[in-house]
Amino acid sequence: MSILEKLNNKFENFTKTNEGDDLFTKAKLVSEILNSGINTGNEGLGMLSEEKVQGEYSIREKSGNIHKVIMLGSNSYLNLATNPEVIESAKSALIKYGYGMGAVSNYAGITPLHKELEKRIADFYHCENSIVFPSGYGTNIGVITALCAEGDVVINDSANHASIFDGCKLSGADIKVFPHGDMNALEKILKKIPKNKTGRLIITDGVFSMDGDIAKLDIITKLAKEYQCRTMVDDAHGIGIVGKSGRGSAEHYNVIDKIDLNVGMLSKSPGGLGGYCAASNDIIQFLKLYARTYFFSTALPTSIVGGLNTVFKLFEQDRAGREILWEKINYLKSKLYEAGFDIGHSQSAIIPVMIYDEDKLFKIHSELRQNGLYTNIVTYPAVRRKECRLRLCVMKELTYAQLDKAVNLLYVAGKKYNII
Repeated sequence: MSILEKLNNKFENFTKTNEGDDLFTKAKLVSEILNSGINTGNEGLGMLSEEKVQGEYSIREKSGNIHKVIMLGSNSYLNLATNPEVIESAKSALIKYGYGMGAVSNYAGITPLHKELEKRIADFYHCENSIVFPSGYGTNIGVITALCAEGDVVINDSANHASIFDGCKLSGADIKVFPHGDMNALEKILKKIPKNKTGRLIITDGVFSMDGDIAKLDIITKLAKEYQCRTMVDDAHGIGIVGKSGRGSAEHYNVIDKIDLNVGMLSKSPGGLGGYCAASNDIIQFLKLYARTYFFSTALPTSIVGGLNTVFKLFEQDRAGREILWEKINYLKSKLYEAGFDIGHSQSAIIPVMIYDEDKLFKIHSELRQNGLYTNIVTYPAVRRKECRLRLCVMKELTYAQLDKAVNLLYVAGKKYNII
């Protein structure tokens, strides 16, 4: 096969070893493609941040070139990663406890700060207890594989995060999937589940990470009650932002008390690391014993935990800057809509800018970055190729001037490639 023929292959062609190839052959082929000079969409991945995350700062290109970009690709929506109160709490914890725990949580890996964080998260959701995992990805894997097994049924929205689907696969449970947001399809699945399959869990993102819309939790909770299902919501991108006091997607629909497993990530708006599940005392005790990604992982460093305690204090008092963020979100959405872009049905700090053409997406993403605007590039396997897009993530500290400049850069690129 010539190099040009290899270049026509897609992501999924390199996930398996071809007959007659060494185990590492596929890695060599991918390297040849990435080093060929052909635009593959990977050009903007792996940039180095030269400064703290803020509205505009310097990044280092793979070429070594350093230049400033307006940042519309960060999950630190509320800029809590650089909040002075949060940093001070992290410093104090670091000085008192050191930079690492040296043990898993179930042995001697936690401190009073860890227990405080568990309580703060539980109180935030009006739950009895919570568990904190050292990794967001590992949170979904741990919760699902601990609670679900062969003979159980897990029902997923098709747009759920990859970690949810991976957890479902590893659990051995029977996996059912309904089209994104289609409540009629969900009910059809529920109706067909055999009566003897009583271990049932509906899992959904709260805010969907690629579309920015919110799961229809009002309907999902009603269906869960009618068909005797438990519910799990991963509100990674909703916590601190969505809902009248920032308690997320369930608060948006006033159904917090109807969610059995309140899952979230500490690496998005909280600006730290890890994930959590807030639930009943019984469930949390079970997870601490049976969630392998918790039991076999070293606990979060206290510097992170100390900062997160202040984050949840800010969340509880609703003074993390949620209202300011929403002003910026609504401003950017209105400007993008006026410019003629298809921005889907975003209800959060995530705004998709639909491109629908992968070749154009690669060129637009690279040109925007070179011209001073960083966005996230999204195509297969995160979404279907024909639904490829730019994903814009709004931060509280972005100025209106920076947002105007970003829209202008997008407009120029959109016109050049006939997107608008």
